[in-house]
Amino acid sequence: MSPSLSHRLDAAISSLAQTYPGPGGAVAVLHEGKVITRRCWGYASLERRLPFTPASLFRICSITKQFTCAVMLDRYPDPEKLIPYIKKRLPHLGDQSPTLYQLAHNQSGLRDYWAIAMLHGAAIEGTFNNGDARRIIAGTHSLQFTPGTSYSYVNQNFRLISDAMEEESGLSFAELLQHHVFQKANMQRACLVADTRAMPDGTTGYEGNAEEGFRPAPNNIYWTGDAGIGASLDDMIAWEQFIDTTRDTPHSLYNRLTVPVTFSDGTPSSYGFGLQRTTISGHAITAHSGALRGWRSCRLHCAEKRVSVVVFLNHMSPAQLAAWDVFNAFLGNKKATPSQPKPTSSSRLLGLWFEHSTGLSARIEADGNALRLRYLIVPERLNIHDIDQAENSAVTLRYKDGKIHMHRPSENRTSILTPYPTEKTDDVSSLVGRYACHDLEHSELEITLQGGLLYGGFSGLLGEGRMERLTEIGRDLWIFPCPRALDHTAPGDWTLAFKREGGHIRHVRVGCWLARNLIYERKTSFSS
Repeated sequence: MSPSLSHRLDAAISSLAQTYPGPGGAVAVLHEGKVITRRCWGYASLERRLPFTPASLFRICSITKQFTCAVMLDRYPDPEKLIPYIKKRLPHLGDQSPTLYQLAHNQSGLRDYWAIAMLHGAAIEGTFNNGDARRIIAGTHSLQFTPGTSYSYVNQNFRLISDAMEEESGLSFAELLQHHVFQKANMQRACLVADTRAMPDGTTGYEGNAEEGFRPAPNNIYWTGDAGIGASLDDMIAWEQFIDTTRDTPHSLYNRLTVPVTFSDGTPSSYGFGLQRTTISGHAITAHSGALRGWRSCRLHCAEKRVSVVVFLNHMSPAQLAAWDVFNAFLGNKKATPSQPKPTSSSRLLGLWFEHSTGLSARIEADGNALRLRYLIVPERLNIHDIDQAENSAVTLRYKDGKIHMHRPSENRTSILTPYPTEKTDDVSSLVGRYACHDLEHSELEITLQGGLLYGGFSGLLGEGRMERLTEIGRDLWIFPCPRALDHTAPGDWTLAFKREGGHIRHVRVGCWLARNLIYERKTSFSS
């Protein structure tokens, strides 16, 4: 390693603990199969006084997905052999069931079960066990798009794969991982840790911040192929070395995981086999991040440069940004100076919009000299191109003929946003009542009026969820907040779009990006 590279990496890694502060962390950089940096700092457990070491087990969360797909590809020459086991778990879909590849590429059309759990009355930070997962998945009656045509991040895609492999093989997923991945890659401590309440060696995830303090983050869910692996930094180093050692073998496991993937119309996809395919500074990489309350992780691999970066943080700072920082330091890139953005006051994109194809609202607001789009789980910041266009790396908004054309290339989707009236609902008491969703067995929404304020709460297979105050954003258009849920990635804001017929409420259309276009028919009305 040259002195200049050593200096750049040392400076970048030394700054991580200050830039992304928290109890502890770990980072490794590999080049041409050799470790050129391996460093840990802080504590794996503040309470137990356990230092963070390269052997500390870490909950890698959604990085698990690529290993689930690795087992599938290593064990099954034709993964579609598992289709009968998938259909068994989705009894109401019949021939609409997605293929194994559509599951592995997040093109299944299913709605994410962590979001759906909240519509079934899941308690925030409550227990979600294997039986709950089976019931939620088996209750699926419809899809949010035709499989293969678009992308949406869906955790149970990978749980379905691991469950199907268990049933077909007669082996546990833990055994399958050991045989098909961990032993081959010499990942000596890696294991399946399906119970998120604790790690075997006491490593703890934290939430909070330096000002208010850090506290152990509560988690009570059980997962498998979607996010269940525990691994140490040394385990992930072994995985990256396995990738480099087998790089020239055409049918090696990682080469199979990273083959080009397309949608059904032939458009290239930026996600496949549990891996994101993207670029940093013009260099193609494969990567994935992981997140649970108290845990953040990221790994990336650049085949062209034969470089891998792994970052673990046992707190809520963005590990992905940290990994990007380290990779850019390897490349010798300096942080770009932001260009002077254009003023927002004249943008035609500002205002309240509605996406009829999904039933989602889109709120576009000024954000300094940029725009903020409230549509996904968290707001997106867009740079202004001119009065009719704004964009970032994930989405482009173009105003034309009174509508907005929203293009999301990673989803293979262009949709139309139409302006929505912002006048208030004439009589909010007319919304009060109970609503039931046929597509989600037993899921109901109760709307009440308490002291002139409108509240809503969901109930279903998992109990009665808490009541939340609703926010009106337009006539018969409301927001149901869900900033905290079972998993770290909460649904965010649900759009509630009420539909009237003859002046009376007929139904409410409920959706968020993770779970769209669900119709709740009105059952009763009452005043509170």
